[in-house]
Amino acid sequence: MTFGSLDLNTVWFILVGVLFTGYVILDGFDLGVGVLHLLAVHRDEERRVFINAIGPVWDGNEVWLVTGGGALFAAFPAVYATVFSGFYLAFMALLCALIFRAVAIEFRSKHPSPRWRAFWDGGFALGSSGSALLIGVAMGNIAWGIPLDARGEFTGSFLGLLHPYALLMGLTTVALFAMHGAIYLVLKTEGEMQATVRRWVNPLIIAFILCYVILTLATLLYVPHVTEAFRREPWFFGIVIPMVLAIANIPREVNRRKEFLAFLSSCAAMAGLMRSLAWVPIRISSTAFHNRSTA
Repeated sequence: MTFGSLDLNTVWFILVGVLFTGYVILDGFDLGVGVLHLLAVHRDEERRVFINAIGPVWDGNEVWLVTGGGALFAAFPAVYATVFSGFYLAFMALLCALIFRAVAIEFRSKHPSPRWRAFWDGGFALGSSGSALLIGVAMGNIAWGIPLDARGEFTGSFLGLLHPYALLMGLTTVALFAMHGAIYLVLKTEGEMQATVRRWVNPLIIAFILCYVILTLATLLYVPHVTEAFRREPWFFGIVIPMVLAIANIPREVNRRKEFLAFLSSCAAMAGLMRSLAWVPIRISSTAFHNRSTA
Protein backbone atom coordinates (compact mmCIF):
# COMPACT_ATOMS: atom_id res chain seq x y z
CA MET A 1 0.00 0.00 0.00
CA THR A 2 1.29 3.48 -0.88
CA PHE A 3 0.20 7.03 -0.15
CA GLY A 4 1.29 9.05 -3.16
CA SER A 5 5.06 8.49 -3.32
CA LEU A 6 5.22 7.12 0.26
CA ASP A 7 4.85 3.46 1.14
CA LEU A 8 3.15 2.32 4.33
CA ASN A 9 6.44 1.73 6.18
CA THR A 10 7.53 5.32 5.51
CA VAL A 11 4.17 6.70 6.67
CA TRP A 12 4.44 4.74 9.93
CA PHE A 13 8.07 5.80 10.36
CA ILE A 14 7.03 9.45 10.08
CA LEU A 15 4.13 8.90 12.48
CA VAL A 16 6.35 7.24 15.10
CA GLY A 17 8.86 10.06 14.69
CA VAL A 18 6.16 12.69 15.20
CA LEU A 19 4.95 10.96 18.37
CA PHE A 20 8.41 10.70 19.93
CA THR A 21 9.23 14.27 18.88
CA GLY A 22 5.99 15.46 20.49
CA TYR A 23 6.98 13.66 23.68
CA VAL A 24 10.46 15.21 23.77
CA ILE A 25 9.10 18.72 23.21
CA LEU A 26 6.17 18.50 25.63
CA ASP A 27 7.58 16.38 28.43
CA GLY A 28 10.93 18.08 27.89
CA PHE A 29 9.84 21.25 29.67
CA ASP A 30 8.26 19.16 32.45
CA LEU A 31 11.55 17.36 33.00
CA GLY A 32 13.41 20.66 32.72
CA VAL A 33 11.30 22.14 35.52
CA GLY A 34 12.24 19.11 37.62
CA VAL A 35 15.94 19.61 36.90
CA LEU A 36 15.65 23.22 38.15
CA HIS A 37 13.42 22.33 41.11
CA LEU A 38 16.21 22.22 43.70
CA LEU A 39 18.63 24.56 41.94
CA ALA A 40 16.63 27.68 41.13
CA VAL A 41 14.45 28.04 44.22
CA HIS A 42 14.66 27.03 47.87
CA ARG A 43 11.46 28.04 49.66
CA ASP A 44 8.52 25.67 49.90
CA GLU A 45 6.04 28.06 48.29
CA GLU A 46 8.41 28.67 45.35
CA ARG A 47 8.77 24.96 44.71
CA ARG A 48 5.01 24.63 44.91
CA VAL A 49 4.73 27.20 42.11
CA PHE A 50 7.12 25.14 39.98
CA ILE A 51 4.99 22.02 40.39
CA ASN A 52 1.76 23.97 39.81
CA ALA A 53 3.21 25.31 36.54
CA ILE A 54 3.30 21.80 35.07
CA GLY A 55 0.45 20.34 37.14
CA PRO A 56 -2.28 20.55 34.46
CA VAL A 57 -0.16 19.07 31.66
CA TRP A 58 2.63 16.75 32.86
CA ASP A 59 0.60 13.53 32.90
CA GLY A 60 -0.96 14.28 29.51
CA ASN A 61 2.45 14.95 28.00
CA GLU A 62 3.61 11.45 28.94
CA VAL A 63 0.80 9.97 26.82
CA TRP A 64 2.93 10.82 23.77
CA LEU A 65 5.58 8.37 24.99
CA VAL A 66 3.05 5.59 25.56
CA THR A 67 1.44 6.20 22.17
CA GLY A 68 4.82 6.28 20.45
CA GLY A 69 5.81 2.98 22.03
CA GLY A 70 2.49 1.44 20.97
CA ALA A 71 2.89 2.71 17.42
CA LEU A 72 6.42 1.32 17.27
CA PHE A 73 5.15 -2.08 18.42
CA ALA A 74 2.30 -2.07 15.89
CA ALA A 75 4.30 -0.88 12.87
CA PHE A 76 7.81 -2.25 13.49
CA PRO A 77 7.60 -5.22 15.88
CA ALA A 78 11.11 -6.42 15.03
CA VAL A 79 12.58 -3.01 15.92
CA TYR A 80 10.45 -2.89 19.06
CA ALA A 81 11.67 -6.33 20.13
CA THR A 82 15.32 -5.52 19.48
CA VAL A 83 15.27 -2.12 21.15
CA PHE A 84 13.26 -3.11 24.20
CA SER A 85 15.24 -6.30 24.78
CA GLY A 86 18.61 -4.65 24.23
CA PHE A 87 17.77 -1.56 26.30
CA TYR A 88 15.77 -3.50 28.88
CA LEU A 89 17.68 -2.35 31.97
CA ALA A 90 17.95 1.20 30.65
CA PHE A 91 14.20 1.33 29.94
CA MET A 92 13.40 -0.10 33.37
CA ALA A 93 15.59 2.60 34.94
CA LEU A 94 13.78 5.24 32.85
CA LEU A 95 10.40 3.82 33.84
CA CYS A 96 11.34 3.86 37.53
CA ALA A 97 12.55 7.46 37.24
CA LEU A 98 9.32 8.56 35.54
CA ILE A 99 7.19 6.73 38.11
CA PHE A 100 9.16 8.19 41.03
CA ARG A 101 8.77 11.67 39.55
CA ALA A 102 5.01 11.18 39.16
CA VAL A 103 4.66 9.89 42.71
CA ALA A 104 6.69 12.84 44.01
CA ILE A 105 4.39 15.32 42.26
CA GLU A 106 1.27 13.68 43.73
CA PHE A 107 2.59 12.96 47.24
CA ARG A 108 4.49 16.18 47.98
CA SER A 109 1.48 18.08 49.30
CA LYS A 110 -0.11 15.19 51.20
CA HIS A 111 1.66 16.13 54.44
CA PRO A 112 2.86 19.51 55.77
CA SER A 113 6.07 18.12 57.32
CA PRO A 114 9.18 19.92 55.95
CA ARG A 115 11.09 16.62 55.88
CA TRP A 116 8.29 14.95 53.93
CA ARG A 117 8.23 17.71 51.35
CA ALA A 118 12.04 17.87 51.14
CA PHE A 119 12.13 14.12 50.41
CA TRP A 120 9.62 14.36 47.59
CA ASP A 121 11.27 17.52 46.25
CA GLY A 122 14.47 15.49 45.97
CA GLY A 123 12.54 12.67 44.32
CA PHE A 124 11.00 15.03 41.79
CA ALA A 125 14.38 16.54 40.89
CA LEU A 126 16.20 13.20 40.82
CA GLY A 127 13.50 11.49 38.76
CA SER A 128 13.39 14.34 36.25
CA SER A 129 17.17 14.62 35.91
CA GLY A 130 17.59 10.85 35.64
CA SER A 131 14.85 10.60 33.00
CA ALA A 132 16.41 13.36 30.91
CA LEU A 133 19.85 11.76 31.17
CA LEU A 134 18.60 8.29 30.18
CA ILE A 135 16.63 9.66 27.22
CA GLY A 136 19.80 11.35 26.00
CA VAL A 137 21.87 8.20 26.53
CA ALA A 138 19.36 6.22 24.44
CA MET A 139 19.54 8.77 21.62
CA GLY A 140 23.34 8.79 21.84
CA ASN A 141 23.45 5.04 21.35
CA ILE A 142 21.12 5.28 18.36
CA ALA A 143 23.46 7.81 16.75
CA TRP A 144 26.58 5.86 17.74
CA GLY A 145 25.25 2.51 16.56
CA ILE A 146 23.79 -0.47 18.39
CA PRO A 147 25.66 -3.82 18.26
CA LEU A 148 23.41 -6.42 16.61
CA ASP A 149 24.04 -9.95 15.39
CA ALA A 150 22.92 -11.42 12.07
CA ARG A 151 19.43 -12.08 13.47
CA GLY A 152 19.04 -8.47 14.62
CA GLU A 153 19.46 -9.31 18.31
CA PHE A 154 21.29 -7.00 20.68
CA THR A 155 24.77 -8.28 21.56
CA GLY A 156 25.95 -5.58 23.95
CA SER A 157 25.46 -4.95 27.67
CA PHE A 158 23.92 -2.27 29.84
CA LEU A 159 27.33 -0.89 30.87
CA GLY A 160 28.35 -0.89 27.23
CA LEU A 161 25.57 1.61 26.56
CA LEU A 162 27.19 4.09 28.96
CA HIS A 163 30.11 5.01 26.73
CA PRO A 164 31.44 8.61 26.66
CA TYR A 165 29.55 9.68 23.54
CA ALA A 166 26.20 8.49 24.91
CA LEU A 167 26.87 10.18 28.26
CA LEU A 168 27.78 13.41 26.44
CA MET A 169 24.47 13.19 24.58
CA GLY A 170 22.78 12.61 27.95
CA LEU A 171 24.34 15.73 29.48
CA THR A 172 23.38 17.75 26.39
CA THR A 173 19.79 16.53 26.75
CA VAL A 174 19.71 17.51 30.44
CA ALA A 175 20.99 21.00 29.55
CA LEU A 176 18.47 21.28 26.70
CA PHE A 177 15.53 20.24 28.87
CA ALA A 178 16.63 22.56 31.69
CA MET A 179 16.79 25.50 29.27
CA HIS A 180 13.44 24.53 27.75
CA GLY A 181 11.87 24.27 31.21
CA ALA A 182 13.30 27.59 32.37
CA ILE A 183 11.82 29.41 29.38
CA TYR A 184 8.49 27.71 30.05
CA LEU A 185 8.60 28.83 33.70
CA VAL A 186 9.23 32.44 32.67
CA LEU A 187 6.01 32.26 30.66
CA LYS A 188 4.09 30.76 33.60
CA THR A 189 5.30 32.97 36.45
CA GLU A 190 5.31 36.66 37.26
CA GLY A 191 6.86 39.19 39.60
CA GLU A 192 9.78 38.17 41.81
CA MET A 193 9.45 34.50 40.90
CA GLN A 194 9.69 35.31 37.20
CA ALA A 195 12.76 37.46 37.81
CA THR A 196 14.40 34.59 39.71
CA VAL A 197 13.74 32.12 36.90
CA ARG A 198 14.80 34.59 34.20
CA ARG A 199 18.25 34.84 35.80
CA TRP A 200 18.73 31.15 35.09
CA VAL A 201 17.79 31.26 31.42
CA ASN A 202 20.95 32.75 29.89
CA PRO A 203 23.38 30.50 31.86
CA LEU A 204 21.34 27.48 30.78
CA ILE A 205 21.39 28.62 27.15
CA ILE A 206 25.19 28.93 27.37
CA ALA A 207 25.45 25.48 28.98
CA PHE A 208 23.31 23.90 26.26
CA ILE A 209 25.14 25.60 23.37
CA LEU A 210 28.49 24.59 24.86
CA CYS A 211 27.35 20.96 25.22
CA TYR A 212 25.89 21.03 21.70
CA VAL A 213 29.12 22.33 20.16
CA ILE A 214 31.20 19.68 21.96
CA LEU A 215 28.70 16.99 20.94
CA THR A 216 28.84 18.14 17.30
CA LEU A 217 32.64 18.01 17.30
CA ALA A 218 32.57 14.55 18.90
CA THR A 219 30.09 13.39 16.28
CA LEU A 220 32.26 14.62 13.42
CA LEU A 221 35.38 13.03 14.92
CA TYR A 222 34.11 9.74 16.32
CA VAL A 223 30.90 8.92 14.45
CA PRO A 224 32.15 8.75 10.86
CA HIS A 225 28.95 7.33 9.37
CA VAL A 226 27.17 10.60 10.20
CA THR A 227 29.84 12.62 8.38
CA GLU A 228 29.64 10.20 5.47
CA ALA A 229 25.86 10.61 5.35
CA PHE A 230 26.20 14.39 5.01
CA ARG A 231 28.87 13.99 2.33
CA ARG A 232 26.71 11.53 0.38
CA GLU A 233 23.44 13.45 0.87
CA PRO A 234 24.23 17.22 0.92
CA TRP A 235 20.54 18.05 1.30
CA PHE A 236 20.85 16.88 4.93
CA PHE A 237 22.09 20.40 5.57
CA GLY A 238 18.51 21.47 4.86
CA ILE A 239 17.66 19.79 8.18
CA VAL A 240 20.64 21.07 10.15
CA ILE A 241 20.71 24.72 9.08
CA PRO A 242 17.14 25.57 10.26
CA MET A 243 17.90 23.77 13.53
CA VAL A 244 21.06 25.83 14.09
CA LEU A 245 19.15 29.02 13.26
CA ALA A 246 16.45 28.05 15.77
CA ILE A 247 19.09 27.51 18.46
CA ALA A 248 20.71 30.86 17.64
CA ASN A 249 17.32 32.59 17.87
CA ILE A 250 16.71 31.43 21.45
CA PRO A 251 19.12 33.89 23.19
CA ARG A 252 18.05 36.63 20.77
CA GLU A 253 14.39 36.35 21.75
CA VAL A 254 15.20 35.94 25.44
CA ASN A 255 17.24 39.15 25.44
CA ARG A 256 14.32 40.90 23.73
CA ARG A 257 12.05 39.62 26.54
CA LYS A 258 9.97 37.68 24.00
CA GLU A 259 10.04 34.36 25.82
CA PHE A 260 7.13 32.89 23.88
CA LEU A 261 9.12 33.19 20.64
CA ALA A 262 12.15 31.78 22.47
CA PHE A 263 10.02 28.84 23.59
CA LEU A 264 8.86 28.23 20.02
CA SER A 265 12.48 28.38 18.85
CA SER A 266 13.42 25.87 21.53
CA CYS A 267 10.62 23.57 20.31
CA ALA A 268 11.85 23.95 16.72
CA ALA A 269 15.41 23.14 17.76
CA MET A 270 14.26 20.00 19.57
CA ALA A 271 12.22 18.92 16.55
CA GLY A 272 15.26 19.48 14.32
CA LEU A 273 17.48 17.43 16.62
CA MET A 274 15.00 14.56 16.61
CA ARG A 275 14.63 14.73 12.84
CA SER A 276 18.38 14.69 12.22
CA LEU A 277 18.80 11.84 14.70
CA ALA A 278 16.09 9.76 13.04
CA TRP A 279 16.93 10.32 9.40
CA VAL A 280 20.67 9.60 9.28
CA PRO A 281 20.50 6.07 10.82
CA ILE A 282 17.60 4.99 8.59
CA ARG A 283 19.41 6.15 5.45
CA ILE A 284 22.61 4.37 6.52
CA SER A 285 20.72 1.20 7.37
CA SER A 286 18.96 1.27 3.99
CA THR A 287 22.24 1.74 2.15
CA ALA A 288 23.93 -1.03 4.13
CA PHE A 289 21.04 -3.39 3.40
CA HIS A 290 21.17 -2.51 -0.30
CA ASN A 291 24.92 -3.16 -0.41
CA ARG A 292 24.51 -6.57 1.24
CA SER A 293 21.69 -7.45 -1.13
CA THR A 294 23.67 -6.58 -4.26
CA ALA A 295 26.96 -8.10 -3.10
